[in-house]
Amino acid sequence: MNFYLCLASLCLGIAAAAPQLDQTLDAKWEQWKSQHGRNYGGKEENWRRTMWEKNLRMIEMHNLEYSAGKHSFRMEMNKFGDMTNEEFTQVMNGFRQNRFQRKTKGTLFREPLFEQIPESVDWRNKGYVTPVKDQGHCGSCWAFSAAGSLEGQWFRKTGQLVSLSPQNLVDCSKSNYGCEGGLMSLAFDYVKENGGIDTEESYPYEGMEGDCRYRPETAVANVTGYVNISSGDESALKKAVATVGPISVAINAAHASFQFYQSGVYYDPECSSEELDHGVLAVGYGVIKETGEKYWIVKNSWSKGWGERGYILMARDKNNHCGIATAASYPEL
Repeated sequence: MNFYLCLASLCLGIAAAAPQLDQTLDAKWEQWKSQHGRNYGGKEENWRRTMWEKNLRMIEMHNLEYSAGKHSFRMEMNKFGDMTNEEFTQVMNGFRQNRFQRKTKGTLFREPLFEQIPESVDWRNKGYVTPVKDQGHCGSCWAFSAAGSLEGQWFRKTGQLVSLSPQNLVDCSKSNYGCEGGLMSLAFDYVKENGGIDTEESYPYEGMEGDCRYRPETAVANVTGYVNISSGDESALKKAVATVGPISVAINAAHASFQFYQSGVYYDPECSSEELDHGVLAVGYGVIKETGEKYWIVKNSWSKGWGERGYILMARDKNNHCGIATAASYPEL
């Protein structure tokens, strides 16, 4: 994206003032570059190396504190290691919050009154969830979240798990902003108005915006509307996940702790419940018996190389942590 390139070039100007590089990390740096296919030109190498070392030190310090019992989750170096947190947020987080839109569209979730809600749910074990995908350097998280929720509801209706096309949404949902961000609710509106969404096989992901190439003959999962979960109500979200299936949710993912999450139950006291910037999919919830920690099982779209093979366990019933219940919704088929 343009922002990624512009920020990189701006950073070159301060490369000369960067701290001395740690030569003991040379082999590890080269291994990381090879693993993630990085090739830098000119002075960018020093800037990226400096950023990578800074992130590595932060991760190592966090994990030392984790070992001392100060944190509930571990961090690790990953493919985002050469990016500043600001750069990472601009490139990867593409949920565009629009409260007016949320208030005027969709119906409100009616909580089941007499249904027994289980202590834990994981829709991955029931066939509702497709494999983890990778949005690349495109702020299309909203499209992956919407497609994931549609996949779950299509499975619930037909018993068939079909991978649906985020690229179809990126290219054709004109109320959204493609790689510059969007809303899951507007994606549901598009599918309803369009009469369906193409399968991923017929409309594969490219990680950039292009012309709309929707084909009705390969479309599935026509939508009749969408349902909003009462904003901020984790109890209602739990009931929706338990009785409906995977739910599209928006979260605040703008922290380095999220950028480099590895495992455990994610909790960052700086995480906002209002400043939402990333669309993901809640596919279940549970409790760690040894500690009593409650968590949401959340599917991300940053590949299986991030987090717990593409997933993150997020703190549950901790004052709507990271806003997971602030803007939750699912489509009706």
